[in-house]
Amino acid sequence: MAEITAKLKRLDIAPRKTRAVIRVIAGLPVGDAEAQLLFRKERAARPILKLLKSAVANAKNKGVSAGNLYVKAIWADEGPVMKRWLPRARGMATPLHKKLSHVTIVLAEDASKKSRFAISEPVKAKKSEKKPAKKKAVKSEKKEEPKTEKKVAKEKPSEKSEKAGASKTDGSIKRMFRRKSI
Repeated sequence: MAEITAKLKRLDIAPRKTRAVIRVIAGLPVGDAEAQLLFRKERAARPILKLLKSAVANAKNKGVSAGNLYVKAIWADEGPVMKRWLPRARGMATPLHKKLSHVTIVLAEDASKKSRFAISEPVKAKKSEKKPAKKKAVKSEKKEEPKTEKKVAKEKPSEKSEKAGASKTDGSIKRMFRRKSI
């Protein structure tokens, strides 16, 4: 029974927050653990998912089939602490401790633990297969329709109203005087 290890050093999330996500996948088959991590809302789920996929890739390089793997152990240790300061009232400062974590995962092979889900591999589309979606190009292909007599007839009454003394700003002036006085 082979054990495969992968480590993630200096994860910029506190160990306490990382452990909350780790507890969910401990002891699960790899496919189930991946499914759990894909739908977690916590920020730590994405880096741990990436670490899990890295461990599975390590297993494939060693010749172990990914279908029989399960998470034997996973833990988050405290990493270095970045110390910063936040200014406060009366010239004081508050210390900020930005904690980092080191995550280690150990996968083992066990034929009795079968996964309900398959491990997903991202599908990369080739550049030649991608369809260019250009909305601007579609608009430029449309030809402007020539003005017909009906459209010209619709424009003539507005021209007459402008000549008769009514301007385009009349509507805005009327709206201004409709306001209630203070």
